[in-house]
Amino acid sequence: MDVVVIGAGIVGAACAFHAASAGLGVTVLDRGPVGAGTTSRGEGNILLSDKEPGPELELARLSRGLWDEVGKELGPGEVEFENKGGLVVASTPEGLAALHAFAARQAAAGIQTELVDHLHEFEPHIAPGLPGGVRYPQDAQVQPVLAAAGLLRAAVRRGARVRTGEAVAAVTGTGGRVTGVRTADGAVLAADAVVNAAGTWGGEVGRRLGTPVEILPRRGFVLVTEPLPPMIRHKVYSADYVAHVASSDEGLETSCVVEGTRAGTILIGASRERVGFDTTMNPAVVALLAAQACRLFPFLRDVHLLRAYRGFRPYCPDHLPVVGPDPRVPGVLHACGHEGAGIGLAPGTGALITAQLLGRPWRGADPAAHTGLLPDRFLTTGGVPK
Repeated sequence: MDVVVIGAGIVGAACAFHAASAGLGVTVLDRGPVGAGTTSRGEGNILLSDKEPGPELELARLSRGLWDEVGKELGPGEVEFENKGGLVVASTPEGLAALHAFAARQAAAGIQTELVDHLHEFEPHIAPGLPGGVRYPQDAQVQPVLAAAGLLRAAVRRGARVRTGEAVAAVTGTGGRVTGVRTADGAVLAADAVVNAAGTWGGEVGRRLGTPVEILPRRGFVLVTEPLPPMIRHKVYSADYVAHVASSDEGLETSCVVEGTRAGTILIGASRERVGFDTTMNPAVVALLAAQACRLFPFLRDVHLLRAYRGFRPYCPDHLPVVGPDPRVPGVLHACGHEGAGIGLAPGTGALITAQLLGRPWRGADPAAHTGLLPDRFLTTGGVPK
């Protein structure tokens, strides 16, 4: 079977890696460089801590185990894999009670959780007076562009081809089946299946393939400090981050997320706002994120920012990714709409797409657990989830 994967970001790279590992013929197409879209605009989060029990958490669990396997093959240094764990903190007793209830639901679904009363034992430089939090030992981090490039190199070693600078214009087919894709410059690539892993542009690519899905952009900012000695041990974020991830509000939302990197810099997020594809730098958002980070870690008041970057998180209105075959055009599969969780969910997405291409369940995965991610939830609503 020959497969064209549209998108050379982290999700497309994971799809290519797993498909090529299964012996399929794989060609990856992207209109830009490897990892140049949303993949290059995030922190590299691999999180279980921010997901309610349900299909996305099940995908995250599958992905977390696969990230360990990927790290062993590629080498943790090559992708800057850090099994650092996450620490979610509450600012009020009421917030802590809600966080504990959330963690209890996750623990019942099989996630490792540790209630923390004395935050300074885990983060010596955190602000005093916070009532407590929850530690998630399974949370991790990678350098996202390195990870995407590493997965694609591994796919190429298995026979895949990567073609950048080529945009897809349409799918070709006969007798109701996909036979390939036509690029914007008129070239036709033969294929038995096409995977839409185009990230924020997944909605547009879906329309070109005759399978519209509602993928919308959500702009986010990340701040980067000067390099420092190790000061922050975990990915640390405030409990309201979970609510903001699940929110559909159009206005600006910010919640403090702070973590260190191997290079010594500290990453500060996270903002979310629906502004279309407006790339304007907003100093007010930068100032707000910096102030929130300083309240959580007061030592940051004396630290310089090197830069701030922004990008778009591709999301569906129901805040679930779209993963699986589209019944409207047999041979088209979607792997997009992961919002800010694409790095963490990429390996599981690639594994499920490969299993669906082969027509058999992925090892250790319960197919029923992922039915809520299938594209058929769009069928009766013109591309909007039911």
